[in-house]
Amino acid sequence: MSDSAEGGPSGDGDGTRAVRAGLPEPVKNEPTLPGPVFAAHFHLPGEVGGPYTYGRDENPTWTLLERAIGELEAPGQADVETLVFASGMAAVSSVLFSQLRAGDAVVLPSDGYQALPLVRAQLEAYGIEVRTAPTGQDAQLDVLDGAGLLWLETPSNPGLDVCDVRRLAEAAHARGALVAVDNTLATPLGQRPLDLGADFAVASGTKQLTGHGDVLLGYVVGRDAEAMAAVRRWRKIVGAIPGPMEAWLAHRSIATLQLRVDRQCATALTLAEALRARPEVTGLRYPGLPDDPSHKIASQQMRRYGCVVSFTLPTRARAERFLDALRLVDDATSFGGVRSTAERRGRWGGDAVPEGFIRFSVGAEDSEDLVADVLRALEESAR
Repeated sequence: MSDSAEGGPSGDGDGTRAVRAGLPEPVKNEPTLPGPVFAAHFHLPGEVGGPYTYGRDENPTWTLLERAIGELEAPGQADVETLVFASGMAAVSSVLFSQLRAGDAVVLPSDGYQALPLVRAQLEAYGIEVRTAPTGQDAQLDVLDGAGLLWLETPSNPGLDVCDVRRLAEAAHARGALVAVDNTLATPLGQRPLDLGADFAVASGTKQLTGHGDVLLGYVVGRDAEAMAAVRRWRKIVGAIPGPMEAWLAHRSIATLQLRVDRQCATALTLAEALRARPEVTGLRYPGLPDDPSHKIASQQMRRYGCVVSFTLPTRARAERFLDALRLVDDATSFGGVRSTAERRGRWGGDAVPEGFIRFSVGAEDSEDLVADVLRALEESAR
């Protein structure tokens, strides 16, 4: 059965949707996924009109990718619009700076993505009041009154706390505030913020969405036409657009999203269970563990729990010896890729974590091999 360009892929399964998302109607002798369109300008005789005029505004390769992401974040919902950006931070900035004005207040998570303090400084420079509270226990409710925008990050990065998106969205809307959810760690296969009441789903496609560590990308998905028009205008003003090659690579990579996510999430749970038995490991967090503090609410709003596990080793030196001893894991600062990565988060500063805190991103290696490598590295790091 062929897929409609507007109606989304045939079939309701995540794997089917990921494989078919955003594909155009098939044309004889043409590729299933057309190659990237490299164009700064388009042939435009006479009066201005049509979908493609100039490369900072639109591109056919973006169009297909945006359609694909929209089908994953909000399947079957024709009123949803998706915009892609040059990076996750470009997407984050587009929502914050297009929706807020001098004199407004915004609520950010105090334990969220490390770049948020940079955004905070710029927001305050523009005369916007910034309030913060932790993700856990829905603490952002306490500072919500009078805010124009509530920004949620769930699960939080790197601490993996979870908040009740539906509860917070209802409270924010009752107070006249918009709600944006950073869906980077969960991915659209883990949770769908718009279905939980959010106005925007925002993510870094650099991470698990594309999954190979070779693309910088961001996106915003929203249902309100006026709000999304402001986001689009911001993208045009600042020129925060992805290159056509990056957009094409991202679309190609989405086809394997369900395969990658399922493998990585299953191994993440196996790794977390193995770490739970280690006496030197404290502060273990993974929302998929039944005894994790966030498991109850995560199980109500998430369909998959993500590929990131966090834990703490006794000292900075022990953590660094552990990282050095790993053979199947790269010491890198991103997450979500097919190759496992880990890092001692304290090396960057800015995160309120112990010196021995490890953020571990589970890749697509064989589960037995990866767990064995981690347990061996733990043993070696004790010497």
